[in-house]
Amino acid sequence: MRDQLTKYYKLIEHGPLEPEFYADVYDDGPRLRLEPTVKEILRRLDPELADCDIDPFYNWAGTMTAVDSGLGILATCKAIETKLAPDIPVLPADQFHPWVWQAARTLWDSAHYRHSVQAAATAINDHTQNKLGRRDIADTQLMQEAFSPRSPEPGRPRLRCPGDPASNTTQSRQRGALQYSTGCFSAIRNPATHEQGEWDQETALECLAALSLLARWIDDWAVDKAP
Repeated sequence: MRDQLTKYYKLIEHGPLEPEFYADVYDDGPRLRLEPTVKEILRRLDPELADCDIDPFYNWAGTMTAVDSGLGILATCKAIETKLAPDIPVLPADQFHPWVWQAARTLWDSAHYRHSVQAAATAINDHTQNKLGRRDIADTQLMQEAFSPRSPEPGRPRLRCPGDPASNTTQSRQRGALQYSTGCFSAIRNPATHEQGEWDQETALECLAALSLLARWIDDWAVDKAP
């Protein structure tokens, strides 16, 4: 944004010239191509700046002031965010479990948020199948089998929570993981696959965070196989 405003500023800083003289002396193409972007940037930075009549011929002073104000906001916004933002933790999406973010990233970058969640859930399913050697079941049924507290059977291995298996806490985590994993596939993966329309960014990001936790459990927990 700073680069675009700076380019526009330099194009009009010569002063308010008559349109006819301006056309004879300057190539007006770059200014015309930049103008819609400049107006949108100013609107995003401060709605009041968007009310300014951006016209370097008949409102040169106002235009220069608006662009200069936009540059001033950009010069200080990082410091304002740092100094005035509440002291809260931030979790960048690229810190999600690799199974999740690597699957979701391309779709996320193209603003296909619902499909990015679907891709992440599919990746978790695939990695779980590989870890357990189960290609005969998938999705919710796979999670039910993987996190089941029942003893493993031939061809039906389980994922086991780290810790003392006799501990109430470990047993509680095992039961909770079973409920959580099936919930993720029923309440996140299935809607992401079958719903129509786009999801908003915040909803999709929260879903990816939920899937990231599930992916870490699957990746970290040991496989328990029948003798």
